[in-house]
Amino acid sequence: MGQVNAHVGDELVMRVGIPHKGGKLAFHAFNSGYPAMVSANAFWNPKKGQFVVPEASDLYEVPFALDSAGFVAVSQFQAKGKQAGMAGIYPWTAAQYLELASLLQPDWYSAPDLCCEKEIAGSQAEVDFRINATATLLEGTLQTLYAWQNELAKTESASVVANMLKPPVPVVQGFRKSDYLRCLDLIYEVWRRWEPWLAPPRLLGLGSVCRRATDHPEHGLYAILQALDGSIPPQTSFHLFGVKGTALAQVKKLGWIHSTDSMAWDVSARIKAHKGGYSNTLSRRSEEMTRWMSAACSRIAPSPGSQIDLGLFA
Repeated sequence: MGQVNAHVGDELVMRVGIPHKGGKLAFHAFNSGYPAMVSANAFWNPKKGQFVVPEASDLYEVPFALDSAGFVAVSQFQAKGKQAGMAGIYPWTAAQYLELASLLQPDWYSAPDLCCEKEIAGSQAEVDFRINATATLLEGTLQTLYAWQNELAKTESASVVANMLKPPVPVVQGFRKSDYLRCLDLIYEVWRRWEPWLAPPRLLGLGSVCRRATDHPEHGLYAILQALDGSIPPQTSFHLFGVKGTALAQVKKLGWIHSTDSMAWDVSARIKAHKGGYSNTLSRRSEEMTRWMSAACSRIAPSPGSQIDLGLFA
């Protein structure tokens, strides 16, 4: 009873996105002391129709979180049509994803969601559908998790069950600030049905904010954060998926933001290699990871006057 979906500290955490399930980039993150974020898609083998989990990986030495790869799933659905897994959009089933999370044992893993980026959700009707579907996917994930825990409890102690099969981190989706507020309500409506088996969510994710403009009054990042502030229950923190590095100095002023992540360093490495006419080697990518993460960590470091100031988001 009262299972917690994530353990959250006091400091703002910057996670570096790792595009592989191991290798030199993960090793560089380990050597540099960077917490990481890795996509479930990195472990998916489409030919075998299953996740492939290596017995040994440099990634296992890094404190990492697992992303459900909702953007990749939606993109593939739009390009290839109906998929074999969840909602006909994901290539993998809820059971396969939960098994992956239980085998990898990340710091936390996100619940499956349907993203609402403007380039892949072109109308309000599409956004509304994806918000509803995100809540439905959370319900299905919790149903499966509950059934698995009950089955495992026949032979194992409660502590073993809770450590092997942990609750996910729900992701709040939308495009406009009103979308996010509605999705937050739906997420909590689903979650409360499973209390007190689950504790109130200690961590939630904020999706579809990658490359998001910061200052639009309806769908800018700051407007969304300002709308959410005051609607978040006590003891609940947020992870922001893919927030722009330039926004971090403002984001850190909100005490309920626990962490963020970014793959921007890898995009920057590819652009620089193309413009410079040189090969985008792993060594150059590692150097760019260090440059980008150093700048990001500097932006989120505590500084005078960094207390909460919502006026900055107006």
